[in-house]
This record gives sequence, structure tokens and C-alpha cells, in this order.
Amino acid sequence: MNMNRRTFLTRSALAAAAIGFPASSWAKVKGANDTIRVAVIGFNGRGRDAVDNFSRKEMGTRVVALCDVDQKVLDREIEKFKNRGESVTPFQDIRKLLESKEIDVIAIATPNHWHALGAIWGIQAGKDVYVEKPVSHNVWEGRKIVEAARKYKRIVQTGTQCRSSYAIREMVEWVRSGNLGKILVARGTCYKRRPSIGKVSSPQPIPEGIDYDLWCGPAPMKPLMREKLHYDWHWDFETGNGDLGNQGIHQMDIARWFLGKNALSPRVFSIGGRVGYEDDGNTPNTQLIFHDYKPAPLIFEVRGLPARAGAKEMDKFMNSAVGVLIHCEGGHVLVPNYTTAIAYDKSGQEIKRLQGADNHYENFIKAVRSRKSSDLNADIWEGHLSSALCHTGNISHRLGKTQSTEVIKEKIQGNAEASETFARMLEHLELNEVDLNKTPLTMGEFLRMDPRVEKFIGNRKADELLSREYRAPFVVPERV
Repeated sequence: MNMNRRTFLTRSALAAAAIGFPASSWAKVKGANDTIRVAVIGFNGRGRDAVDNFSRKEMGTRVVALCDVDQKVLDREIEKFKNRGESVTPFQDIRKLLESKEIDVIAIATPNHWHALGAIWGIQAGKDVYVEKPVSHNVWEGRKIVEAARKYKRIVQTGTQCRSSYAIREMVEWVRSGNLGKILVARGTCYKRRPSIGKVSSPQPIPEGIDYDLWCGPAPMKPLMREKLHYDWHWDFETGNGDLGNQGIHQMDIARWFLGKNALSPRVFSIGGRVGYEDDGNTPNTQLIFHDYKPAPLIFEVRGLPARAGAKEMDKFMNSAVGVLIHCEGGHVLVPNYTTAIAYDKSGQEIKRLQGADNHYENFIKAVRSRKSSDLNADIWEGHLSSALCHTGNISHRLGKTQSTEVIKEKIQGNAEASETFARMLEHLELNEVDLNKTPLTMGEFLRMDPRVEKFIGNRKADELLSREYRAPFVVPERV
């Protein structure tokens, strides 16, 4: 049964008590020599990195608990600890884990649809939280994590490692000081090969050892209509956010950082689709997002098909497949990875190169010890904004309609940056032998937003997609 979050308004205030959380915080300020006890929730992907980092003794942390709804994944990781002579407590249900007073910090690396609820429950239970990107599955619940972090005075770090890059940080300051003149466009690219995930004709069996009710959590508990439960959830809007919210969130965050924008864009639209194959995914594998910031827009490009039909390599834009390009009056900056930022003059001559980054997990632990969220390189507020930019772009797509290429060109006529980006998208699809007469692209709705309240202007359907209907008892509370 699905229930709207507002239906749970009165009960949500008691959410913490309902699963056994006390009113007061269990976590205590840790001194420089105290070991911080960490629980990692979800580690069939990014969570393994968290396990490895928080197991480093020199950081003053120790992994004391592991949680995963897949018993096989859980047993496999527990066995690794046993083989090293280390003890760790296993949990399959996050609610049981959060009842433990032997845990100071939780690291969340579950599928996206669990990020916000897991973080909020953890905060309410008195834990500090490291939550992977995107921090939310939708805009509304991201704001709720921020509210919870502030209310309970918890340290909450976003897993956008680029924020701990001093190379990027110094380049941001250098560019915003005017060394290349005004920024004209901030552009993120996510050109990553994403082949078909296959197409099934009937519901697939849930793999043995998985608590599917817990796996679905806040999302609808529907029959599994794809070959793989794990990872391919990224390409289903019920649980994931496409590559925009998978890889793209990193580059979206860096581009917004350069622009210095601390609110959602006042206008956004999307052009794209899932083309080149027909499978069980419903998120775009080819997409253009235009955030109409002033004076310089933020443009994001997603390409999941290769450079051309049959090729293994991916396209590159100005020598980068996955990166950020800041176009300025006096040249441009390329950020090809988390540790490098390179500035070029108008002739393309390299004039400045910065490299290096700190450990993002270490930065989090530093703030856990100091109890100062200002010590965080990626406070939850930053994570919320950058995640929400991905979500609003996807909302435009989801409300859009398939249109002919000529109609799309007419609708963006006069927008030079969007038109140029769209023209390159069409060239890319032609090289991949995509027939847009048979599988036309979706022209997303042009959406206007009031960034102060994070709601769209005059579009009820778009506002409805800012949140979702939650499945009891996995309800993100209205009042955190």
C-alpha cells in the first residue's frame, strides 16, 4: 500500500520513537585519541570504499557494524573481517542497527531511494552521517536531511569527493577572482558507456537472501521487471536518477561551485531520451540539461552511447569525456577528474595547472571530532543543492513529450548555448545510427522555480515530482 507523506504528518513526528530511538543524542564528543565507531550501510558498490577508509587505524576510526539487505553480500564482507581477526556486528535491517549505542557514525551507500530516509533516521538516532551522492532521491527529501542535521546538530557529509580537492578549490577561487574574465558558461559532461540492461517479458525472481521489502523501503514494492536487481536500479526512476544523478552529480557539483550559486536555478529544461536500444530502463541515456542561471548558465550533457556505432571509445568534448569545462571571456578551465584543474588562454595554451586532493573521509572525521559543520568540505547543504539540480532536470524530462527534431530546434531557437549543444547531440546520435523518426527525443517542459521555497511556479504536476508517495513504514517525515 502506498501512502502520501502528508497522510503521515501526525505520526511522522513520532517516527524516531516508533523504531526505538531516544529523544536525546547518544553520540558524545570524541577527543583526538578516541576511536570513532563506524557502521557502513550498503557496500555492494561505493560502500566498499567507505569500509576500506574507515578501517584505517591511522584515521582513528573502526568499522564495528555492517548492514546490507542482501545476506550474501553481508556474509561475504563479514567473512573478510573474520579472516583479519576483526569482529564486526552484522545487521540486515537499518532500524536494528540504529538502536545500537555502540555506533557513533553511519556511512550510507545504499541505492539512491534509501539515502534520505537512512540519513534522517541516523541523525534522529544521534549519529553523525556520511551519505553518498546524490544525497536524495528527490528535492523535498534532500531539504529534510538538511533540516534534520541542523535541528539535531549532527555532522553530515556528502560523498562528493571533489569538494576535498584543493586543486579544484584553488582554481575556483582563481577563476572567480577574475583571472580569465567573466564566466560565460559552466558545462558538465558525463560521457560514459551504458549498454542495454536487457528486456524481460515477465517478473523476475528476487535473488535468494535478499529482504525485498527492506530493499524497496521508501519506494513502491513492485515485481522486479529487469534482469539484475543490483546496480541497474540506477536506470529506473523509482529507485535511481539516471546517469545525471549517478556519475553526473559530481560534475554538476563542480560546475555549480565555479558559478558560486547557492540556490536552485530559476529556470530549467531537458532534452533527451533513451535511444539506441530498447530495454527495461526508463532514464535517459542521452540528455541535455539547461539550468538558466544568470549571468552564466549551467549546461549538463549525458551520453551513454559510444562515439559511433560499434566503437568502444566514448566521445570527448574539448579533450574530456567526463569532466567540467568553465568557458570564460579570456579562456577556459578543464577539470577532468577530482584531483586536477587546468586553465587555458583563448588560444588554447595551458597557463595554469593545479593538482592534489585531501582524503574526503578524513575531512569528515575531522569535523566529527571538532563538532563544527564548517569544517566539512561537503556539508549536506552543498549536497542537497547539487543533487536537487539533477532532480529538477529529470523532472523536466519526465513531464516532457516526444517531439520531432525540427520542433525541438524551434523551441530552443535564440538560445545559442543550448542550440549548439543540441546540434552536437544530433551528430552523436547520427554516428550511432539512431533513427530519431522512429525513436524521437523528449522535449522536456520549461520549468520556472522559486529558489527561496524550492517549488515550481505555476506547475502543479512538476511540484508533485519534487517529492513522492512513500510506502509505510518507510516514510520520510514531514517534521524531522
